[in-house]
Amino acid sequence: MWGKLNQSISGGEDERGGDGFFDDDSNGFCSLSPTQRMYAFAACLIAGLACMFLSLIVFAKPIKFALLFTFGNVLAVGSTAFLLGAGQQIRMMFDSVRIFATAIYLGCVVLALICALWIHSKILTILAMIIEILALVWYSLSYIPFARRMVSELMIRLCDTEL
Repeated sequence: MWGKLNQSISGGEDERGGDGFFDDDSNGFCSLSPTQRMYAFAACLIAGLACMFLSLIVFAKPIKFALLFTFGNVLAVGSTAFLLGAGQQIRMMFDSVRIFATAIYLGCVVLALICALWIHSKILTILAMIIEILALVWYSLSYIPFARRMVSELMIRLCDTEL
């Protein structure tokens, strides 16, 4: 695992043969050293977590909460693009294993922003945020082998009504 991460950070090709986002072959779009990539990843992740934490302060105002939380959410999820590269990140997000989880998560992000910015409904915004959090958890579980299956089986057992 660490070998693949180090290879990806150092600009090596992944096993699919695609170049990373930060390779020198990208016409100078964004060629960062491995240390700079780690710093950018950490900064983006910390900024995302800070936005999510600060959103709890304005929880009483659902529109501000939705904006801060969603922005922090997107920053935290997108921070791995500094490590893997944007192309690899998108390929992983839309892999056949997690395509539905990604689509639901992105749909919930859009739904929360629509409820907060366009509809201005506090109740709908809170509902959309709850669904967004659940979608983020389900999306995150897709990166852990067999985690979604275990959670599904646990929920079936907990919610089973057989006596």
